[in-house]
Amino acid sequence: MLVNADFHVHSCFSMASSKDMLIKNMAPKAKQKGLQVLGTGDAFHPGWLDIIEETTTYSGDGIYTANEMDFLLTTEVEGKNRIHHLIIIPDIDIARELSEKLPSKNKAVDGRPKTRLDGAELLELVKDYDCLIGPAHAFTPWTGMYKSFDSIYDCYEKKPDFVELGLSADTFMADTISELKDFPFLTNSDAHSPWPHRLGREFNQIELEDISYSSIKQALKHNDIKANYGLIPNLGKYHMTACTKCFKLINPLVAKENKMKCGCGGTIKKGVDFRISEIADYPQPKHPDFRPKYVHLMPLAELLSTVYDKGVTTKTIQGKWQRLIDNFKTEIDVLINVSLDDISKVDSGITPAIEAFRNGSIKVIPGGGGQYGQISFEKEIKERKVVKNTTLDSFF
Repeated sequence: MLVNADFHVHSCFSMASSKDMLIKNMAPKAKQKGLQVLGTGDAFHPGWLDIIEETTTYSGDGIYTANEMDFLLTTEVEGKNRIHHLIIIPDIDIARELSEKLPSKNKAVDGRPKTRLDGAELLELVKDYDCLIGPAHAFTPWTGMYKSFDSIYDCYEKKPDFVELGLSADTFMADTISELKDFPFLTNSDAHSPWPHRLGREFNQIELEDISYSSIKQALKHNDIKANYGLIPNLGKYHMTACTKCFKLINPLVAKENKMKCGCGGTIKKGVDFRISEIADYPQPKHPDFRPKYVHLMPLAELLSTVYDKGVTTKTIQGKWQRLIDNFKTEIDVLINVSLDDISKVDSGITPAIEAFRNGSIKVIPGGGGQYGQISFEKEIKERKVVKNTTLDSFF
């Protein structure tokens, strides 16, 4: 059976997460997105585990069900050097035991706990409990594994189970790195809210024998991911090298010469695009035989927001999004499968944008420095507004 799964989200207990990130809200929104399996996130937080037990039914073999949505226990942990790791956990009893064993001062406060353990120590700890582990958003400049290491084996010493690409990278970028040819890639949303442009904005299509922890583990082991769905990397907020204060895109070589300081006084963050170029072994991707297709997505709500020039969370845009879902069941179907003629009957205004998305003619102003990329339907992209800078005068 083919299953759409988003393993990396956060609960209401994570910092900067919406108070609405509760099972009762996540389940229906995940269904409308087109998912069948959703990670719980934050599965080392005792309070969140209590809520999971109270609001779901245990379906067996690691699956917790609510409102016809199946949940799998997952968590993100911040380890040594501020590197983030994604962990998939067999059941709640194991989650509680690991939570108790994890050396951390804030695990009862923040859904994403911090620990002094490094990647190798975390791998050793969770492997004793049959968990799956890999780097979360592996290339991002603040907390990705590759921001501190040139090799995944320098971080974990042994081979982890997967590599999560993150919103600012895709298969075509990651497969320029030779050591990753043996790893399955995960594409997950890292959602902090149940808004439709966040939850499920990236997901994995996996061939499973059934919906269970054991089946998911086997699928990752045998490379049974059939497709990765994810944002166009330019939309990611760390794709390009940019200032974290004024968000000006800056030539990485010029940024280095200026010691990663922008003329506006802000700090420049190395983009995922440039970081991958530093450690790449090939000028073009070399995909292993098992590597599945990568399907680029754009959140439907953001397309609607751009077309109608209203905020993505306004009643107007959310109402238009809901009307499309009511007619065509899931966002994935609207973006990829439903005929343009049928979409026009419901919302003729969005049809040209979906057509442009499908044929790849939509323009994107690249993101960087913590600012998401911007969708544009203009023939020529207007230059991003920048702060005048006499030192850092070379930018993209």
